[in-house]
Amino acid sequence: MKMIRHLFVILCLLGISEALWAQKTDANVFGDVKSEQSGEHIPFVSIYLEGTTLGITTDHTGHYLLVNLPVGEHTLVAKSMGYEIARQKIKVESGKTIEVNFVLKEQVMSLDDVVVTGTKTFKRKTESPVIVNVLESKALDQVQACNISEGLRFQPGLRVETDCQTCNYTQLRMNGLGGGYSQILINGRPIFSPLTGLYGMEQIPANMVERIEVVRGGGSALYGSSAIGGTVNVITKIPSQPSYDFGVTTQFIDGKESDVIMNGNISMLNQKRNAGASIYVNRRTRSAFDANGDNYSELPELKNNSFGANLFYKPSENQKLELSFTSLHEYRYGGEIVDRAAHLAKQSEERTHDVLMAGLDYQINFNEDNSSFIAYAAGQYTERDHYTGIYPDDQDEIDLHLSNPPYGDTENTTLQFGTQLNHRLNDFLGGKNVLTVGTEYVYDDVLDSIPRYSYGTDQTTKNFGGFFQSDWEVRKNLNFLAGLRVDKHNLVDKAILSPRLSLLYKYKTNTQLRLTWGTGFRAPQAFDSDMHIAFAGGGISRIILADGLKEERSNSLSGSINYDKATEKWIAGFTLEGFYTKLDDAFYLEPLEADEFGDRFEKRNGSGAKVQGVTLELRANYNRKAQFEAGFTLQSSKFDEAVENIDGLEAKREFLRTPEKYGYASLSFTPSSKFNATLSSVYTGPMLLAHFGGAPEQSIDEYKKSDSFTELNLKLSYTFKLKQVDSGLELFGGIKNITNAYQDDFDSGKNRDSNYVYGPGSPRTFYIGVRLKSW
Repeated sequence: MKMIRHLFVILCLLGISEALWAQKTDANVFGDVKSEQSGEHIPFVSIYLEGTTLGITTDHTGHYLLVNLPVGEHTLVAKSMGYEIARQKIKVESGKTIEVNFVLKEQVMSLDDVVVTGTKTFKRKTESPVIVNVLESKALDQVQACNISEGLRFQPGLRVETDCQTCNYTQLRMNGLGGGYSQILINGRPIFSPLTGLYGMEQIPANMVERIEVVRGGGSALYGSSAIGGTVNVITKIPSQPSYDFGVTTQFIDGKESDVIMNGNISMLNQKRNAGASIYVNRRTRSAFDANGDNYSELPELKNNSFGANLFYKPSENQKLELSFTSLHEYRYGGEIVDRAAHLAKQSEERTHDVLMAGLDYQINFNEDNSSFIAYAAGQYTERDHYTGIYPDDQDEIDLHLSNPPYGDTENTTLQFGTQLNHRLNDFLGGKNVLTVGTEYVYDDVLDSIPRYSYGTDQTTKNFGGFFQSDWEVRKNLNFLAGLRVDKHNLVDKAILSPRLSLLYKYKTNTQLRLTWGTGFRAPQAFDSDMHIAFAGGGISRIILADGLKEERSNSLSGSINYDKATEKWIAGFTLEGFYTKLDDAFYLEPLEADEFGDRFEKRNGSGAKVQGVTLELRANYNRKAQFEAGFTLQSSKFDEAVENIDGLEAKREFLRTPEKYGYASLSFTPSSKFNATLSSVYTGPMLLAHFGGAPEQSIDEYKKSDSFTELNLKLSYTFKLKQVDSGLELFGGIKNITNAYQDDFDSGKNRDSNYVYGPGSPRTFYIGVRLKSW
């Protein structure tokens, strides 16, 4: 009954509010919007009265008209992507029409984007108490990222690594923690399941992405289980203006094998601009690549097809409905390069994925935009056919292998449902406070089996969570964020409380100081790498979960200073962040006695671990023509007590595959809207690796320390303007990994240790491409 009464009150308030706004005033505002740099009119700019739901966009000529506005003094806002926001004070009088024109400046750098991931509400970056980094689609294009895996390397504190020589699955490491500690969201929803995490970052094409928002460390505890290391929110393209973009790229791996990517995007809006759709398609075909001449691939053959769409409809100014869906199909084959069935190869992995993802969001604003209610549902379904095996040497084993080859099947379903209510208190102890309360339910079911190996994962996880957050602007320069999340996970005995506190202090207009503390947890379940089967010592390696495995808990603290200095011609700044995470009952892998199929490892709880370090970001832009960005991390990741990684060898405290220093840099030169040159680099320091014997080059099990490596990339592009069709024809080309800093000590043959892989994801690669796009 209480819910019914509350809903009735909300509907009444909404009806009264709309009735008041509907009164005719014959008070109108018209005008145009121009670019300060070019003097040309800017189409599709959002024009609205600040603090209301009244607004419109400029038409294709850059003009607008707002009618029947409420009488009084208001602030009129002009906002468009790539330009600084402009505001003008206006006085609206009944029966009068006034002219208000805007001249917008192009943004020098995207220092103050509107982001949502840090607080689950829309805030400007400089006003968010939690650090949020933004990787925009333009940046993905400048570094020639084919998918989000290749793009996320160019973010501070992040490292993307390839973890299998045969199948090339990748994982994202944030602040020195492994992939299982990073939560990847699609449009804010955790439908990127642990199974999808194995290959999913390579399956999501870059042209599907509008931007990627990254929250590192304990500040992401608001998102529940597995968000200890951080959260990556992939936001797909949303229609803001009519546009199109079609292109084809051909890459030549080591100057030999081909890799062809075709993609297209089209955005459509109706005349009222209250409905629209963005559609994207992508196709990729890559040949297998053999780096050491043993006829076994280091890069697997790929055949990808993906398409999807984002659609929105606004039934009224204060309501919005969004629907998104994506279909991904991938065929992946690695191992002996032969033209025959996978089980007839001497060693191979074959994967066929079909993935469907979808989400539905509804939002209504009411109470003069001081309140909003959001309801959402999202899901992912994956079907996978796969093979992982080695052709035996003994005749009896060959007969058994041929009669019952180790093919497997996988089904994975992820569902999420949730609600969120936001309410802004405009006078809260002398400041403003946005209160957020919500609930969500996440269900994930994975069934993976290979009958020949008597291997399988049958795992169902259910998590019901609730969260409350207070985002209090104590003063204009001081913000205090306090939040609490409670989760009841079916694999955890008791409900888990995860508090979060953040403090933001703004010194003048160019400096922000932040301090964040939060706790989190990771459920005792199988994550990405646990579901991967590796080759080593002439057999396969598998991971099982120990009986009585309990959740891993985290306690995280981070502090940062963010500074930017701007003049008329240039802007430069830095962010220095320190982070510390204490893990209790930290997961680790204990080697077990091998069975008839190969090595086995058991995931157990250790005593604990500590991860700590500092990350420095640098950025600068000169006159919108030259832009520099860089990030460098120094960190340490160690267990409290040494753990055994290789049976019979010394136990180690260091996390494996975790370098103590890594970073990136990017320099982009754009003298005009037609030409761009981008030089980028990724650096990774030495790391400790386990190397299992079995290959001709490796007869014993041992630890090895990798060399450091630096990957250098260059891209050039030039666009010809086709005035007759208001389009641009872009020609581009470049080189990835110019110095060929590729691993040179791969194992060879069918008995290789497939997990002994490090360094850049591919060797020196030349590419050329062409793109036709709206201008």
